[in-house]
Amino acid sequence: MSGSTDDGEELFGAAWRAGRARRQEACLPEGEVTVSCSAPPGSGGLGRHLQEILEALRRRGGEPRCLSGPGAGASGCERISPGIAMGAAGRLARRSPAWRIWAASAGFDAAAARRLPAGGRLIAFSGQARTQLSRAGARGYESRALVAPSAHLAGVEARYREALARYPLEGSWTPRLMRRSLEEYDAAERIYVATRYVWESFAERGIDERRLALLPLMPAARFVPAPRANDSPLFEILYIGSLSVVKGVALLIEAFSRLPGGELRLTLLGGWESRGMRRHIERARAADPRIVVHLGGDPLEHLRRARLYVHPSYEDGFSYASAEALACGVPVILSENTGAKELVVPGRTGLIGPTGDLAWLTDAMAAAHRGEHLDG
Repeated sequence: MSGSTDDGEELFGAAWRAGRARRQEACLPEGEVTVSCSAPPGSGGLGRHLQEILEALRRRGGEPRCLSGPGAGASGCERISPGIAMGAAGRLARRSPAWRIWAASAGFDAAAARRLPAGGRLIAFSGQARTQLSRAGARGYESRALVAPSAHLAGVEARYREALARYPLEGSWTPRLMRRSLEEYDAAERIYVATRYVWESFAERGIDERRLALLPLMPAARFVPAPRANDSPLFEILYIGSLSVVKGVALLIEAFSRLPGGELRLTLLGGWESRGMRRHIERARAADPRIVVHLGGDPLEHLRRARLYVHPSYEDGFSYASAEALACGVPVILSENTGAKELVVPGRTGLIGPTGDLAWLTDAMAAAHRGEHLDG
């Protein structure tokens, strides 16, 4: 199963990858560049995003300075461990995932700002850049840029409210970071976005499009179709990512539970970030043994067994896992608020449906199981 671009290039082929690499290099700044992100390169979606930026800068012959959180992929970066402050905010952060995200973002930003060099150009990630942008401005940096991995946060918050109203299992981190993110949007001279979906979310909220730059992302080259056809009698539906309400996991479980068939399996690969979601998934597994959870493992192995990949997120600026599934030849079902929809050939490599629509998602998975709509 494959697709092609408007100019006939095969999606995920060598020419397609080379073209995206050139576009990445063309929009990034020259000179001494510092890139900061709380995730280490290659770790999760943020880390992969950081890694692609660093690799693009290096392809041009530069050697960017990297400030990142600690982790296995942080070699070559200055590792920053901000920790969580004591006091009321620190106690809240230890109990609440939403407060923990806020504390980690603010803590990393403050620690990274103290490590900024005397000058150059700054690229920092949204939600964790306010102090760095301010300090870089005071030091006369040549440019200050922001990476926006998701849509404009005002839109993200609205989607998250919808998800959590339906499945009140966890809290939202977006209100904690709203003011910080809006100030970052104003302070940055350039905002890097990975998809037209994210671009349009900023333009619709009055951000001057001259400040926006499209820096496309791509799955790692190791994500290719399995060497042999999948002849398993199981029809495995796969989801990869954070096991959270806002990523559509509770919606996916409810839709899957409506599907009959002992040959169906729903595999969730990822980790939960809240006790409420963990309990919800454990109850679902007890009620339906066709649901399987893996808290770790190589996603490529799972993708090569999957018959369908489903990513019903209420908002996702890109979704590396969806792009990886497509690169492996696995058909996908995505919400319209997922940036990777721009890589889908509708009706051939995947289906794109209304965000949060339980009936549509159930029907789409049932149709894919019957072999309808996706002609491969």
